[in-house]
Amino acid sequence: MSEKFSATLRIGDLNDYIAPSQGCVVSLNSKPTDRLGNGPKVVNAPKEMQVEPVKISLKDCLACSGCITSAETVMLEKQSLDEFLSSIDKGKIVIVSLSPQSRASLAEYFGLSSLQVFKKLTTFFKSLGVKTLFDTCCSRDLVLMESCNEFITRYKQSHSSGDDKSKSLLPMISSACPGWICYAEKTLGSYILPYISSVKSPQQTIGTIVKQHLSQKMSIRPEDIYHVTVMPCYDKKLEASRDDFVFGVESQSDGTVLNITEVDSVLTSGEVLELIQSKGVDFKALEESPLDQLLTNVDEEGQLYGVSGSSGGYAETIFRNAAKTLYGQDIKEPLVFKTLRNSDFREVSLEVEGETVLKFALCYGFRNLQNIVRKIKIGKCDYQFLEVMACPSGCLNGGGQIKPKPGQSGKDLIQSLEAKYIESILISDPFDNPLAKRLYDEWLQQPGSEQAKKHLHTQYHPVVKSITSQLQNW
Repeated sequence: MSEKFSATLRIGDLNDYIAPSQGCVVSLNSKPTDRLGNGPKVVNAPKEMQVEPVKISLKDCLACSGCITSAETVMLEKQSLDEFLSSIDKGKIVIVSLSPQSRASLAEYFGLSSLQVFKKLTTFFKSLGVKTLFDTCCSRDLVLMESCNEFITRYKQSHSSGDDKSKSLLPMISSACPGWICYAEKTLGSYILPYISSVKSPQQTIGTIVKQHLSQKMSIRPEDIYHVTVMPCYDKKLEASRDDFVFGVESQSDGTVLNITEVDSVLTSGEVLELIQSKGVDFKALEESPLDQLLTNVDEEGQLYGVSGSSGGYAETIFRNAAKTLYGQDIKEPLVFKTLRNSDFREVSLEVEGETVLKFALCYGFRNLQNIVRKIKIGKCDYQFLEVMACPSGCLNGGGQIKPKPGQSGKDLIQSLEAKYIESILISDPFDNPLAKRLYDEWLQQPGSEQAKKHLHTQYHPVVKSITSQLQNW
């Protein structure tokens, strides 16, 4: 592996949930090297077939169907710490957006609160030359508002129509987990994709805000911004490199169309720790800088606010909204999710006059995921919404999080991360978020509008297996 890649990931870190990956088949070299005539190389091919090393990009990883989570081992150079620091040196306007799961991971490691970590990270990144640090809890509230609107629309359509098309409207499945999306596109294909929510993830939503709204508001060319997110998951690097999250702008110098990515680079929690250590910084001793309130969920008293769910709160937020909007039930008390076959599969339901009218589930980890997908395929799924995450225990257990300390079990770490996650957050309704309201007023109009669909929604595509199939037939 190239020395430019982060030391936090090694081949030994592989932990595929489905099966070991097949040999990667795509090369960035243009010279044809095999009898297919289109130039792919096989990583584990005989030496005489490999004239020079194969170099794979993250976009290429999404082009074949051979692997799922093992694609995390193929790092694009622009996703590295070196490239991040290089962009600062080149005079780019570097903006960092921080996820709450990464805050919790660093807070647990350093023995600080999530709020302290946020303030100290602001000091640290600005000392490197970063312009500002934002909070993806802000963009997540936008995502939740859009998701609530999408669910209500799907629910009403499915209950007012008896045609076959309405059968693919529910259950609506969350779309924020790139590992799940990668699996769905490569393995499940067109029969499952219509069920997946079209709303972008919080990462890509804040990328859209920064590059397509904030840049205009501040009279900055989007090509001059280098936008970095800090995430708990290596698959977020794959998500950021999707062609779906690239938009075109006309160059002011020569009129050519420039391709602009919403998120230029993703650093994991572990990579940020590596960066701190490489700079020899005493992180706990750093001063705490004020938070940038432009795109950060922080109130006038300096308190962070957001939803309670450590993987995004999709099921809980949409359930409460649907209960109120569809059935007039304003649920104030905490939701009680019933544990089913294991702690990563839980459900909650709403009864009205003795009839179950809403039934939602949390489905984490590929073992549970495969079971629920099987039920959807045969028409036996009785849930209207599924909050799906590829990792057991959800996003706090992402592969990019800081590993347990010596003597600390994974279970104990997760419990500690959950405590860190909620201790500094004032639980609030996304619909009460003044930043989200401002973004709709200034830019997006309202949830579900054409403007919101243009900027906050996306599409998914079945991945053709032609290359792999041809290689298997050699």
